[in-house]
Amino acid sequence: MTNLVEHLYKDHHQWLYRWLSKKMPNQQYAEDIAQDTFVRLLTKKKTIIPQEPRALLLTIAKGMVSNFYRHQKIEESYLEFIASLPEEYAPSPETQLILLDAIVELDRRLNGLEPTVKQVFLLTQLEGVRQAQVSIQLNISIATVQRYIIKALHQCCFVDLN
Repeated sequence: MTNLVEHLYKDHHQWLYRWLSKKMPNQQYAEDIAQDTFVRLLTKKKTIIPQEPRALLLTIAKGMVSNFYRHQKIEESYLEFIASLPEEYAPSPETQLILLDAIVELDRRLNGLEPTVKQVFLLTQLEGVRQAQVSIQLNISIATVQRYIIKALHQCCFVDLN
């Protein structure tokens, strides 16, 4: 597998980097994602390389670009929230980094859920809306609300997404 990825790297790295350079805010991010694309291939237990390997590389890279921009949006929202806090309530820089990492990880884990499951979880767990109110708001049964909460908690706590 290592030799195959090495061959793909030599043949397609420049092409992928050029493509990413058009999508990313700077060259360093493009280089990082290009490298990470090949690292992801190396770390997969089983990778089937199609006849057109650029399609596979693009699929991986597009997902990483999407994750990059989603992470950036989360970070911007988080920093706006922190800036809105009175100074005495603002967490230390170290705590801010820990919290941001936790928020990004939570988003990453919830991202794989159906939109309604994610919405139920966020309403009940983060916004404090009662299950009965969520049931009415989303026109689903309370049993379904509870099932969705369990599903989301399982995704947050037990699913390894490496």
